[in-house]
Amino acid sequence: MFSAYNNTLQKIALMASKPRTHIMPQLAGNPAKKARAMCSMTASESSIKDPFAKYAEYLNNLNEKRERIVKASRDITMNSKKVIFQVHRMSKHNRDEVLDKAQKDLANVTQQYVSKLVKELQGTDFWKLRRAYSPGIQEYVEAATFCNFCRNGTLLNLDEMNATLLPLNDPALEPLQINVLDYLLGLADLTGELMRMAIGRISDGELDYAEKICRFVREIYRDLTLIVPHMDDSSDMKQKMDTMLQSVIKIENACFSVHVRGSEYMPMLGSSEPGSFLLGMADNDF
Repeated sequence: MFSAYNNTLQKIALMASKPRTHIMPQLAGNPAKKARAMCSMTASESSIKDPFAKYAEYLNNLNEKRERIVKASRDITMNSKKVIFQVHRMSKHNRDEVLDKAQKDLANVTQQYVSKLVKELQGTDFWKLRRAYSPGIQEYVEAATFCNFCRNGTLLNLDEMNATLLPLNDPALEPLQINVLDYLLGLADLTGELMRMAIGRISDGELDYAEKICRFVREIYRDLTLIVPHMDDSSDMKQKMDTMLQSVIKIENACFSVHVRGSEYMPMLGSSEPGSFLLGMADNDF
């Protein structure tokens, strides 16, 4: 029994003292494998970082472009409002002078500010930045159509507006044009300015001109009521239709009041001249 036990101990001792030569090559090879593993990880990280670096650069450039476009849109808005204010100074005594000045200011807006916007947007994915430039374009449409109506008594259509932008475009690229939605939104805002113009013309005794504005605004509203139901629910146009209706009602009520209760307006206006727009009207007009 003891001999068997001694034999077992001897075998264990021999096994413990035997060098493990098969482990040494693995230990010797570990630095090379580690270096290869590190190179593989570095290459893998680089392949991941490179695309994200490109994405970051693209987003940074897009944000910088958006800031420039927002600035250009604000400049267009501010200067287009000045054109609208200039047109509101019009009266029957200075009509041509005021409209000539407004037309010159509008041309300056086109050449100085709209041209900057065109250069930023032409040849790019401009639809991605529509929210940035849309307010300025709407105000520009409002100013241009307002000037044209006061000058010619007609509506400046979308094709005519885009034709004025063609000289601003690079011939080598697809021309940038005002889209239909921005044009319609600007047209909706036009009715508010025409309402103010109509009330001012009534106070100056130009009832015929106010009635002409009333018919024009009513026609715009009627046509847009046929289009808006087919537009996207997220469109701002549906929100502007109520305001447009209020403008139509205000003009109609003002014109109606002058016809129906015209005799009450004479003392308020303080006009006793033979040329007054209320004197000389037939009794049945009241």
